[in-house]
Amino acid sequence: MRNYQRLILLMLAVLLAACHHGREGEGKAIFRYNESAGIATLDPAFSKDQALNWATSQIFNSLVRLDTNLEIEPCIAKSWTISDDALTYTFTLRDDVRFHKSPLFGTPDSTRCVTAYDVLYSLERIRDPKVASPGLWIFASVADDGFEAPNDSTFVVHLKEPFAPMLSLLSMPYCSVVPREVVEHYGTDFRNHPIGTGPFYFQYWKEGVKLVLRKNNDYFECDDEGHPLPYLDAVAITFIVDKQTAFLEFMKGNLDFMNSLDASYKDELLTQTGQLRSKYADRIDMVSTPFLNTEYLGFNLSDSLSPFADRRLRQAVNYGFDRRKMMKYLRNNVGAPGCKGMIPCGLAGYDSSAAYGYDYDPQRTRALLEEAGYPGGKGLPQLTLSTTSSYLDLCKYIQQQLAECGIDVRLDVNPPAALREQIAQGKSDWFRGSWIADYPDAENYLSLFYSPNHTPQGPNYTRYTSAQYDKLYRQAAASPNAQKRTAIYRQMDSLIMADAPVIVLYYDQILHFTHKDVTGLRSNAMNALDLRFVRKEPK
Repeated sequence: MRNYQRLILLMLAVLLAACHHGREGEGKAIFRYNESAGIATLDPAFSKDQALNWATSQIFNSLVRLDTNLEIEPCIAKSWTISDDALTYTFTLRDDVRFHKSPLFGTPDSTRCVTAYDVLYSLERIRDPKVASPGLWIFASVADDGFEAPNDSTFVVHLKEPFAPMLSLLSMPYCSVVPREVVEHYGTDFRNHPIGTGPFYFQYWKEGVKLVLRKNNDYFECDDEGHPLPYLDAVAITFIVDKQTAFLEFMKGNLDFMNSLDASYKDELLTQTGQLRSKYADRIDMVSTPFLNTEYLGFNLSDSLSPFADRRLRQAVNYGFDRRKMMKYLRNNVGAPGCKGMIPCGLAGYDSSAAYGYDYDPQRTRALLEEAGYPGGKGLPQLTLSTTSSYLDLCKYIQQQLAECGIDVRLDVNPPAALREQIAQGKSDWFRGSWIADYPDAENYLSLFYSPNHTPQGPNYTRYTSAQYDKLYRQAAASPNAQKRTAIYRQMDSLIMADAPVIVLYYDQILHFTHKDVTGLRSNAMNALDLRFVRKEPK
């Protein structure tokens, strides 16, 4: 039975089911969501993906954070200054931020205030090779002895070279402030004994089943009217792997929030044009915003004997399929066709009117093939595109359209982990990739093509090299002027599109679904989950 038919039957069963029995938390405002990817740790030093970021950001805070417009705003730090040479950042801390209660602070209900020495410990911990945090890279521009705490309320960062996105980096969950005595007491078990300063504190975690966080009554922030945050009593996270089952739990009201859509039920909720179907309008709210995620196909340029070493072939493939039709029929217009550069919609540097980029032009594809010595595709060997099953429908669509121009493509389907390993080791000539922003600066995307990032740990998976590009990259990173930096970013983006080490497929879009009794959910183009202002009618 097809997935869609199965889903309809399951939904009918839900609608005919008896009314809910009493359940835990009655009379409390509990926000419930599912995390199908699971959560491996609650230690922010290892918070390397969205699932971990959502959980740890409820428990911990950093010096600064991003608001709904991706602007830097105060958090544990109430203010900061940047030196004229852009090498020294000085932060002044709030004096009312307290860690969650822990017996390790003295008595069972003890807590203590955060000081600059906690910030120093937390950031030095990320740099400690014994910790092996995947966030080590974010401090590449920080001097060897670049963290300093002159007193309880002042924290200083010294850079070895100017790096304009530094404040954005410090907003990442990796930079969460943790208490030394608790971390050192638990060691690696801090992953399931987290103590932070966030709006919710850890209560219970049965891995693979459920995680419960409770309201932090000592939280330091209030709303504009002086009411303490957060409003919710608790957050409950389940780990249902099957996305159809999770969808049905949302439809039954057992989950309050759903992020994005699986192909198996997207047509049930959305019209062909990406709107919420009218039959759900009185029960569900949908919010759609740009997502800083660029989906692309990458070429490995390290092999000079590969057909892809010829830029004309890479350009021919770029022109050879209709991105707009792909978005309409395969994604219900969720997202925008990738007809411009690598920088996605919603980020400074994206230019909707740019003269660079690619749109569907099969005549141009045929002309470029002929220029490259493959008239009508004759003499061109079969090209292998490595992908995963989740993107097989998109790749089949591209395969079929390119075949009309004489380009023969074979699809090689791999498990996600295996494909990532192939790409990192340079063993895939043509691969499906995506880049979700680590921080809201176009530099994060353009770093994918910076020559020094060729290393196995670096993000330059295409092995692209250009002296002109590298020079512009260094100029942009050192410029404190945002407007000037954006102009350089667009110049770099145009170079990438001309050389075509990638094929931009689309710029992604966030879809958040909530029930009508949930209000105040905040997010941004980084797909943050900010629950501080959420209200929910108690059940």
